[in-house]
Amino acid sequence: MTVMTHAMLKGSNVPLDTAAVRAVLRWTPGPGVPDVDASALLLGPSGRVRSDEDFVFYNQPRHPSGLVRRLPKKRDSKGLTDTVEADLAAMDASIDRVVIAASSDGGTFRSVSDLRILLYDATAGPDAEPLALFSVTAETGEETAVICGELYRRGDTWKFRAVGQGYPTGLIGLATDFGISVDEDTQGAQDALETSHRAPGTPDAQEGPQGPQEAVPAPTPAAGSSDVDLTVVHAPVPPQPTMPPPMPDRAPAYGYPQGPAGQPVHTPAPAYGYPQPVTAPEQNPAPEFRMPPMGPQFVRS
Repeated sequence: MTVMTHAMLKGSNVPLDTAAVRAVLRWTPGPGVPDVDASALLLGPSGRVRSDEDFVFYNQPRHPSGLVRRLPKKRDSKGLTDTVEADLAAMDASIDRVVIAASSDGGTFRSVSDLRILLYDATAGPDAEPLALFSVTAETGEETAVICGELYRRGDTWKFRAVGQGYPTGLIGLATDFGISVDEDTQGAQDALETSHRAPGTPDAQEGPQGPQEAVPAPTPAAGSSDVDLTVVHAPVPPQPTMPPPMPDRAPAYGYPQGPAGQPVHTPAPAYGYPQPVTAPEQNPAPEFRMPPMGPQFVRS
């Protein structure tokens, strides 16, 4: 019986009348063409994996059940191939879909030529024609992962749908979207944390009593010296409080009010009845001023 190959368009589907299928990714290698890896995700009715074991890829090429597995890459006359096989008839009822994806290593899918997914009956001979063929094209050219197609249940049967949905975030972004826990490298965040919280004694701005102060570069220690950190921080000297002028040592003049222990009481101006302050001209009389003769003044008549 001759099998017709369905040339599929994006979004179309085809029924599968077979117990097991073999999904083959094929592309044309060459200079500047990134390598392509096939992977599969086993999804429940919620559209997510039940656990991380439901992710079959190059680091986990076989599902624990053995029903979905990734085969070694091969080179033939038409290009390179990477293959995923799935035993649909024995699939657990909790598996609703099997997503077949491709990821690129060393570039985007813009540089991948003639990427196709071919679906075969895994129970047929090696010379059997494919059941379906779908040419996968990049939508934006920036994708590093793409869902090529999916096997999904319809009642008691299975179907295959051509998808062609791309991800610029690569295999990690695709896997995370379906519930896979991905351990990311935190070394970059740790380095940034160490840079922002430097150890004390480094020749950077340091926090002193009056706020951030500029550190003086540390001198080079002499040979054999045990000093490791000679950084000196000069903090500004706080201003001294202004003191009132000292009190005069001499006693106050007669008639002024006395303070405790004979100290004068400073008032802005003398009260009424007390001697008024002497002005500057009276303290320094003019040169023509003459004092009158001292003693009794008698005038003979």
